[in-house]
Amino acid sequence: MIMGILNECMNRNIKVWTIKDNYRLGSDISSKVLAFAFGLSAEIEPNLISQRTKEALARKRAEGVILGRPLGRKSSKTKLTGQEKKIKELLDKKVSYSAIGRILGVHRLTVSSYVMREKINSSES
Repeated sequence: MIMGILNECMNRNIKVWTIKDNYRLGSDISSKVLAFAFGLSAEIEPNLISQRTKEALARKRAEGVILGRPLGRKSSKTKLTGQEKKIKELLDKKVSYSAIGRILGVHRLTVSSYVMREKINSSES
């Protein structure tokens, strides 16, 4: 894609200047070679990054480092953390989990599991 754009610029006699390194790309052969090199490096860079990442992960595994989140472990902070008082007030008013979810911007099952996990009870129960 880069080569196509630069080719079109060169065909129309448009000069392209790179800001960072102050290269001037015109319609001469050295500009075409430089543009090709830029395009090629831009195309292979994501592959090189991926390869380096995979090598680093393999090295960490070989060193015995456990990667990723520990099994069965969940974050102590959820979307509803700190909303206990509001949830309790709504439950006291007999508001459904679905309605509480809409009010707080979460799914009803998120509200339900949070109430069960935090043992939030309605005072009218």
